[in-house]
Amino acid sequence: MSYIPAVKRTLDIIVALILGMIFLPVWLVVPFLIVMTSPGPIIYRHKRVGRDGKPFSMYKFRSMVIDADDILHNQDKNLLKKFKKMDWKLEAKDDPRITPLGRVLRALTIDEFPQIYNVLVGDMSMVGPRAYLSRELDEQVQKYPGTAKLMKTVLKAKPGITGLWQVSGRNEVTFDKRVGLDAEYVNNLSLWNDLVILCKTPKAMISKW
Repeated sequence: MSYIPAVKRTLDIIVALILGMIFLPVWLVVPFLIVMTSPGPIIYRHKRVGRDGKPFSMYKFRSMVIDADDILHNQDKNLLKKFKKMDWKLEAKDDPRITPLGRVLRALTIDEFPQIYNVLVGDMSMVGPRAYLSRELDEQVQKYPGTAKLMKTVLKAKPGITGLWQVSGRNEVTFDKRVGLDAEYVNNLSLWNDLVILCKTPKAMISKW
């Protein structure tokens, strides 16, 4: 890899600190709004697969009801069927678990802001592959067997808050194409590519509105 790890780590820390300061009002206002509009914790913690397949806790502002996982996997079979058919993705308008405030947070990608902490502690990078769920990988690799080899490449890198697939179609990208883009990113790691993806990310975020 032509990208020196220390350079990538330095970029991660600099960008994370700058974003943390720029969006300081968000860190102050959003927790208050979550508490006032929906019962449950402010931060949602989820186990994801990190570099070399090691699990880590990924953080988000909570945008769903507190029993969202139970509703999906145990209570609403039709919702789960649709979720898996869409390659472990649901549009916000089709997901009844999302709170009214959560729809706004997701539309603005504010729900992902706490992942800045994941970057600062070294679990994630600003730019990298998607942070996949363990059971998502198990089921999706079975559905798309051609991705098994690609996943070995993907897991060589830290997951990112943004990445090549996010600026190439976001939720509209199917799992096999998403993994292909993630593997392409890992195989072509460079400071320039990271800077290009970071510059494209705001436009990708706005496209959700």
